[in-house]
Amino acid sequence: MTADDYLFYTHEQVTLFSGDSLAVARHLDDGAADCIVTSPPYFGLRDYGIDGQYGLEGSPAEYVETMRALFAELRRVLADDGTLWLNIGDSYNNTSSGQNGTASTGISGGRHDRMGGRRTVVPAPKLPPKNLLGIPWRVAFALQDDGWILRNAIIWNKPNAMPESVTDRLSKRYEMVFMLSKKPRYWFDLDPIREPRLTADRPLVKAKPQQREGSWSNGSGGNHYEPTKSGLGRNKAGRNPGDVWSITTQPFSAAHFAVMPRELARRCILAGCKPGGTVLDPFSGSGTTGLAAQQLGRKYIGIDLNPDYLKLSLDTRLANAALDFGEEA
Repeated sequence: MTADDYLFYTHEQVTLFSGDSLAVARHLDDGAADCIVTSPPYFGLRDYGIDGQYGLEGSPAEYVETMRALFAELRRVLADDGTLWLNIGDSYNNTSSGQNGTASTGISGGRHDRMGGRRTVVPAPKLPPKNLLGIPWRVAFALQDDGWILRNAIIWNKPNAMPESVTDRLSKRYEMVFMLSKKPRYWFDLDPIREPRLTADRPLVKAKPQQREGSWSNGSGGNHYEPTKSGLGRNKAGRNPGDVWSITTQPFSAAHFAVMPRELARRCILAGCKPGGTVLDPFSGSGTTGLAAQQLGRKYIGIDLNPDYLKLSLDTRLANAALDFGEEA
């Protein structure tokens, strides 16, 4: 097979493939993407009713290996100066009883969503009930062991997180977003995501050389470090936003449950993808990453196992995304 066998839609700004992410990735060119921004199906959370879906592996270890193998292939597809931004959630080892009375992990019960997804359970790992499985860090460490450079562990704080009925632990209010790179030097632009300073009259504190802010970029002379204008860890454009991002969730009624907020994708793309570059999402879903990429002047490659999601993203988001700045993600 070739990439054309998986091709669902193509345009000068958007290319969509329908198929297993790993299978499609094997047919993409080396360095085809400048940045990867994605949120894969979480382990044991939901059954989308399609064969070959990710997230229903038999154990956390199998899920981690699925992720490792996929991103090993995508590492080839990513440009040498590119970055990977991986949003991934966690799950608990619950004690729902399945066939033969076996325990299961994940979130059981619930109802079908509009695209057919339903909450599900998968076989439990060899852990006592109620354990938080630590899936995001298991995946991050597996990628790190596989050669990726783990640069940031960003906490996505959800100010409007859904309440939980649990009474013996704290409610979950955040997810992880890992920033990884192929090589020590990579394209990164801090300025577009800087935040306003807390006080206008705050005295300038001279920073040590190793604390200076800046970015690696790929200029005509190769990768090089660009310090901030002040060279002292301060910049007139604002301060470094840090690794805790407070971003509200934004439901998208036409799509499945797991919809990434457009603001989250936007920040990753602004910092991690060069102007005019190409953003790849191997779990395109409702097209949030593609929407953000187009509105920021980047090209987009999306992959999804379910062609219904690709059609949905074209019908509601991607076809005219570059002109539609008012649509909520």
